[in-house]
Amino acid sequence: MQFTVPDWMARATELTRAGRLGEATALIQSALQSGGQQAPGPQPPADDASVVDVEARVVDVHASDASVEATDSAVPPASSAPPSTAASQWLSGHHAESAGARSYRLYVPAGTPAGPRPLLVMLHGCTQDPDDFARGTRMNALADAHGFLVLYPAQAHRAHAQGCWNWFKHNHQQRGRGEPAVLAGMVRAVMAQHAVDPQRVFVAGLSAGGAMAAILGRAYPELFAAVGVHSGLPPGAAQDLPSALSAMQTGAAAATVPPGGPPSIVFHGDQDTVVHPANATGVLQACAGSAAGGQAQPGQAGGRSYTRQVRVDATGAVRAELWLVRGAGHAWSGGSAQGSHTDPAGPDASREMLRFFLEHPLPAGGGTR
Repeated sequence: MQFTVPDWMARATELTRAGRLGEATALIQSALQSGGQQAPGPQPPADDASVVDVEARVVDVHASDASVEATDSAVPPASSAPPSTAASQWLSGHHAESAGARSYRLYVPAGTPAGPRPLLVMLHGCTQDPDDFARGTRMNALADAHGFLVLYPAQAHRAHAQGCWNWFKHNHQQRGRGEPAVLAGMVRAVMAQHAVDPQRVFVAGLSAGGAMAAILGRAYPELFAAVGVHSGLPPGAAQDLPSALSAMQTGAAAATVPPGGPPSIVFHGDQDTVVHPANATGVLQACAGSAAGGQAQPGQAGGRSYTRQVRVDATGAVRAELWLVRGAGHAWSGGSAQGSHTDPAGPDASREMLRFFLEHPLPAGGGTR
């Protein structure tokens, strides 16, 4: 497979190595906003000044938009929410704790559940927001069909100007700190407000959101039963701006964390020029390690061909799946054109992730695998 590094990314690397971090960041943001790549690539800020981890008040999960400070929310008004049935709910909420505060949307499907429902956490990519991500992935329609809740955290623009999750910063990669702590706390708060099955809580994301999903699964394996990473990077792929750019260009260096965490499903386009496809294998290795894997099996869906590889552990249990989509770039496979950064062609990543998640609940009685 041939892979060409975009000129803007090569130039950004040169600026970074020269210590001109502000110029490198401006170049990355300009390139990704210009439409030349049409992708929500991870866009690291020059320093930690834009990351705000402050004490804040807790607003009830059913709070209206008016109760959420505009500077801390990437969520548009409810009037712009994706279409939903009359009996379903598209709620706005806000969660705050010592590690920080973030707003979110919560989709509650129509119907009266027979018991606790599964919960899927969806982490958007850079330049996106929960409404956009819901439209592009069509996950709310699947929620209506299968009866699960969908939580869409919103990255605060004061934490990152382009709405990227800070996956590449050392202070946002660990249990009990930074964004992982805020997101895990948000999930627990929603679980306390709604009837959620604790054995079936899952997390997935795109690009920077995919990288953060991988971190969350590693940091909180007792909370998340399985993880979905689309066009993302493995945990520990970067610790700062230079290593983030390097990982995006050529793939993360050798794994810095031992294999582990929840079972994971990985999607990546083999023509992704924002996050190198080698990172997909990195995510697979971080989850499955030396687990046995058969030959990648070819397939075709939506006009695109793909290969699917499955890794199993010594007991024969599936640890990970890797879907490499031929000809696809940095976009959600099989997504809707009504959302940004989607590729309507190819296998339906939303359906395949949901299928994988429902096959991998946490063991009865709690705990990790």
